[in-house]
Amino acid sequence: MRYEGIQSFYDFRNYSTDQLKKDAQKLIDDAKAVYDAVGAVDKEKVTFANVIQPLLDIERESYTRGVALQLPSMVALEKELRDASSDAEKQLDEFSVEMSMRKDLFDNIVAFSLTDEAKSLDAELTRFVEKSVIDGKRNGLHLPEDKRLEIKNIKKRISELGVNFNKNLNEDTTFLAFDESELSGVPEDLVKSFEKDDSGKLKVTMKYPHFFPVTRKCNNPKTRFEMEKTYQSRCMAENTAIIEEIVELRRQQAELLGYANHATYIQEVRMAKNPETVHKFLGDLSSKVKSLWDDEQKVMMEMKKAEAAELGFEFSGKLDFWDFRYYMAMVEEKQYAVDQEKLKEYFPMEVVTAGLMDIYQKILGLKFTKIEGGELWHEDVEMWKVDDQASGDNVGYFYLDLYPRDGKYGHACMMQLQPGCMDSQGKRQKSVVVMLTNFSKPTKEKPSLLDHKEVETYFHEFGHVMHGICSQTNTSRFFGTNVERDFVEAPSQMLENWVWEEESLRLMSGHYKDGSALPKEMLDKLVASKNANAGGFNLRQVFLATFDQRLHSSKTKVDTAQLIKDTYKEIVGIDTIPGTNFAAIFGHLVGYDAQYYGYLWSEVYSQDMFATRFAKEGVMNLKTGLDYRNLILKPGGSIDGVDLLKNFLGREPNQEAFLRSKGLAV
Repeated sequence: MRYEGIQSFYDFRNYSTDQLKKDAQKLIDDAKAVYDAVGAVDKEKVTFANVIQPLLDIERESYTRGVALQLPSMVALEKELRDASSDAEKQLDEFSVEMSMRKDLFDNIVAFSLTDEAKSLDAELTRFVEKSVIDGKRNGLHLPEDKRLEIKNIKKRISELGVNFNKNLNEDTTFLAFDESELSGVPEDLVKSFEKDDSGKLKVTMKYPHFFPVTRKCNNPKTRFEMEKTYQSRCMAENTAIIEEIVELRRQQAELLGYANHATYIQEVRMAKNPETVHKFLGDLSSKVKSLWDDEQKVMMEMKKAEAAELGFEFSGKLDFWDFRYYMAMVEEKQYAVDQEKLKEYFPMEVVTAGLMDIYQKILGLKFTKIEGGELWHEDVEMWKVDDQASGDNVGYFYLDLYPRDGKYGHACMMQLQPGCMDSQGKRQKSVVVMLTNFSKPTKEKPSLLDHKEVETYFHEFGHVMHGICSQTNTSRFFGTNVERDFVEAPSQMLENWVWEEESLRLMSGHYKDGSALPKEMLDKLVASKNANAGGFNLRQVFLATFDQRLHSSKTKVDTAQLIKDTYKEIVGIDTIPGTNFAAIFGHLVGYDAQYYGYLWSEVYSQDMFATRFAKEGVMNLKTGLDYRNLILKPGGSIDGVDLLKNFLGREPNQEAFLRSKGLAV
């Protein structure tokens, strides 16, 4: 059955490829008719009713219908449907590029922006008009026709290549076959779960639930080397060519638009404003974090030396690329005595989910109810209804799709399926959100057990879900997570702090066998380990952000594998594995281009919010939580990020809490 207020059909098991293709074409036809009508309005007769209102309506409707056509490519069981969805996404992207390059629409928006009627609009609608004019200029609509055509062709090609890049990664099924003896140190229950090939060897895939535990726990360096080399060279032939063409096209586009490079073009509309600010931010942070990493490396080297003697492999006197995750895990276990495998037993999925929901409901003043019988794409998917606790009003719904399947999107993400903005009649729509993750599936012997990092991921992604649920804007353009891209992670990162606080950890843990509480000693050690490997982890983030910036600031064609190799060596001080290219699997380069710095940048704000309000006023404080809901989440992107922060903090944001949270001097 279809629950009230949900506009789209999500039971993809009963959705044919033919119907999907028809729906995609119908959306294009409907939207084109609206754009044609708006473009045909005489410049002298432009009004809010004949230009802006139709654009607001079709933007909202295209979003909701479009995302329902794109979701199957990430979650559908049938490969045919996934492929058709991927093709539809290309078709819709191409159409969207086509429409964004229409000079008649741009000219009419500009003409409207100069009328008296435009001056009387409310703040959010004024912002809509202003941003539409800026977007038009950023698309080159003020340029001569030949340049506009060139830009349009570049955009279409970039978008088509991007879909291919992601599809290659999603469809990748690379695996390695190992004898059990080659997997010494890997948790026994994981080894038991590996499929066997015809010769009796164990099949280890490159999906997260296999890759991370093996590279973190296997004490055989050869196996870790094979895993890392294979993982880092997935899709290498096809995706290296794709990403290098995309980067070159972005460079050409920036040049046509009169920007120094793609990074300058992207950051102009971000909180950071320009690459110089980003360069300084990353440089300052890098030099501070390097001192932590130097100390951490010394400890890891001692561990490697001792292990070489014990296990009888040759000690090279340096850390290798395939040692990074392994010795980080060992530091956690030995220095902080955090045994992630033991810890997992206290984080069964049901307990974590119940605790997480309890916490979010309490601090945000919401009520979640699991509902049955909705239209879903897989039996594992759960559907929840969200009501406002105080008024009892229904706000919307969210879906949880938690476990891996072949062909499913391989990372963790949240997607807004339907924005809870105003409809064409001025009534508020229901907000509908989905969260996709890839936690290990329950088995006959054990429920799904999460390691602490996964609990953090769950909390983070669910934070995005809450951004989508709690937002209340008038337009879909500024709804929910449609904030500046270097601010979008801050609200979720702020909520990660809950997985390091005793009060909240108690609410979401309990042994899977008997529900017994997480022992105080284990809990204290876990909390103490928060800054374990802070140097190495943050330096890796600096490396990825720096690579992304250099890639998109280059004046000439880039050899991505060489740039990865050089940048990693310069920043982390370790050689990458020959014959690999991380750029070919670096999904953020498509859609998060010249924006990876945003993870660290937004963490500055997330820590400021947490330390200034929640740490002082209480992590379960409803009043603070409602301020957070109303001042940070509710406005979406209808207000600049820096103003959202000032409203919540009561002052300008600063870096102090961020540096302290990393164990660095302020």
